[in-house]
Formats: sequence, structure tokens, C-alpha cells
Amino acid sequence: MNRILKFYLNNLITFGDFTVIDADGKRHRWGDGTGVPVAIRMNTRAAERAIALNPGLKFGEEYMNGGFDVVEGTIWEVLALIFQNAGNHATDESWMRAISRIRLVYRRLIQNNTPTRARSNVQHHYDLSAELYDLFLDVDRQYSCAYFERPDATLDEAQFAKKRHIAAKMFMNRPGLRTLDIGCGWGGLGLYLARQVDAKVRGITLSDEQLKIANQRAEEAGLANRAQFHLEDYRKTEGPFDRIVSVGMFEHVGLDFYQQFFDQCRRLMADDGVMLLHTIGRWDVPANTNPFIAKYIFPGGYLPTLSEVTPRIERSGMVVTDVEILRLHYAHTLKHWRARFEARREEAKALYDERFCRMWEFYLAASETAFRWQDLVVFQIQITKKLGTLPMTRDYMFEAEAKLRERDTAALVESEAWNERVAAE
Repeated sequence: MNRILKFYLNNLITFGDFTVIDADGKRHRWGDGTGVPVAIRMNTRAAERAIALNPGLKFGEEYMNGGFDVVEGTIWEVLALIFQNAGNHATDESWMRAISRIRLVYRRLIQNNTPTRARSNVQHHYDLSAELYDLFLDVDRQYSCAYFERPDATLDEAQFAKKRHIAAKMFMNRPGLRTLDIGCGWGGLGLYLARQVDAKVRGITLSDEQLKIANQRAEEAGLANRAQFHLEDYRKTEGPFDRIVSVGMFEHVGLDFYQQFFDQCRRLMADDGVMLLHTIGRWDVPANTNPFIAKYIFPGGYLPTLSEVTPRIERSGMVVTDVEILRLHYAHTLKHWRARFEARREEAKALYDERFCRMWEFYLAASETAFRWQDLVVFQIQITKKLGTLPMTRDYMFEAEAKLRERDTAALVESEAWNERVAAE
């Protein structure tokens, strides 16, 4: 077995039951024998060497390319064991620290998300087949962290809860509010705001696939007069807007563009406007994006700490009026996505191939374990131009959420009945 890899595992795995079968067929075991046994088989010495020298990138890459196979347990269970053992070991080894420093040097080049590069990055992920996302997302195609009001909530229930949680924080206190949805996805949130609170929505995206589906959904729902979607970079948008919302888009902005983003939001916002920013972030110190995710899943992506976000908001002249940290909600969301993808894996393979399925499995498993055992959370940051825009207490949020919950329950029942009819046909 590769000596560097063996040395690394000797220092990393202190509990659990982890076996590696090396390229020569020899078995090596680590841990104290507790928990679910997991085992991987290295198929080539080259795979061992690659993982030893750059585990952050090559562990996922070699799994995707067949350099190793999981022969006992699942890739999720392998990653769960590694991440739980990692603790402070993740950056202890000198060669890993060196790799991280090198990535920091060219991080800003990778995240140079100019309009052209930003569009290319979005197309890389979001212009995949619409059928792929139908395999594992909820009925509304919400591709961001759900909000689990109950641990046993279904994915559809939790995604409805996310939309009303956001709407309540936006203080939608009158009909016809001009609302900008930056990074509108397939239109779900924009259509929700148009339908449930009578907002006048302009959604913007850089994805051709998302744009087509969002406008189609608006037409089919009879909401095209209140929710319109456009292929547009946020830097080109013209206002003003009474409300601005951005969910799951800020991760693609790039650190060097944060100030430009918030300066533009301030220009777009009416004087009594409210903004709600929903983004993945880190509760720990700033760090690199996982190299596998950055290379294969979300090129140009970056997950900030609050210390990297709030100074830019302050310098824009806007006011942070509320911050909520959603902790394990994304871990639960990803668990649902991972289970749904696994249940329909053969359909995904028919759309793409085995390599793609292994890449997607690794992405979903690594993301879930990162939210459970590393430093990832979700920030919801409420922002205004003026200190007195919102009521003195947060009661308005709870009251609005309760009213929306009643409407959502009826809508969810209707959507489930529609799904049953479609399945029956």
C-alpha cells in the first residue's frame, strides 16, 4: 500500500471500522471496530498514489473514474466515517497545507466570475437535463436548502416551509410589491410570491434551461402577468424594486465581486425596500471550496463566512436587520435528495452514464456529510436601506408565516393529488 496514504490513515482513523484493500489485494484495517463496517478496494496503484498526494480532489475523482470501489457499505458511509474522524486532522499534514496554500494563491483567478464566466459556470451545472433534476427534487424543483419545521416532514412540505419562511421575512405587507428574484432557478419561489402574496416578480437567471421552464410554468399557472423570468446578469438589471430575494445564487458570485453585488442591490432597492439573502456559508474561518466540488460540480463557487459578507453590506450603505443560521436543515435536504437519486439511479444512468452517476453520488454524499460534520451552514440575512423600514419586533414574521402555512397546506394537498393523477395516467 502507498506509504503516504497508509501514514495518513494511521493518523486519521481512530474510531469506526474502516478497511482498505490495496491494489495488491492486501487488507488494511483502521479504527476501534465500532459502528458499521465499511471497506474500499483500490483498483490501481496509481489511484492509491493520487489519493495520497491530493486527497481533497482525488478521492472523489478516483471514485468517479473507478479508481476504487466501495465493497462494504456505501460511499456515504465511507465519507461519514472519514469526516467524523477528521476533526482537526483535516489540515494537519504538511502536504495538505501546502496544497491549500497553492489553491489560495489562484483562488481569485478561479472565482473571477465576470459576466461571461458566470454564465458559463451556471450552464455547466444548471443546464443539465431537466429530467435529471426531476429524479430527486421536490414537485416545485427547489434546488436549495429546505426548512424542516418537523424532523419527519416530507421534502415537499419542507420546501413549502422554506418559501413561506423567506416570504415572511420579506415583509410582503401589501399587494403588487415589485420583487426581484436574483438567481430564480426554475421559477418556484417567484411563482410562490406571485400566487401567495400577489407580488409582481421579475426573476433573473443565467441558465437557458431554467429560463425556459420558469416561463412555461408561469404560463401554465396563469401567472405570466405577475411573474416574468429573464436571461440576465444581476449587474445588468435595472430597478427599482420594493423587495429583493436571492436564494442559492450568492455562492456563485465570487469573493472579489461581493462589493459589486451589494452595491448593485442597493441601487436596485427602493428606499423602503427589503432584501433577503439565503446562502450556504461557513461558521468557521474562511476556507477553500472543496476541490472536487469546485472542479466538477460548481466551478467558480465559494462559500463565505459571515465575516466576509457583512463588511461588504456595511460598505454598500445598507443595514443588516436580521440574521438566522439554518444548521442541519441542508443535511436533511441532501439526505432526501441522495435517497431519491439512489432510488432512480438507473434512470440517471440512462440519461448520462455510470461515471456521471458516481460523480453525482459522491457530490450528494460529500455535501451531506459536510453539513453534518464539517463547518457548513446556511445564512438567511435580511437587509434594508433604512433602520426603520421594518416593525420594531419580529412578530410580523411569525404572523405572516402562520397565515401562509394555512394557504400552503391547501396548495400542497392539491399538488399531491395532481401528482397522484399523473402517476395513475
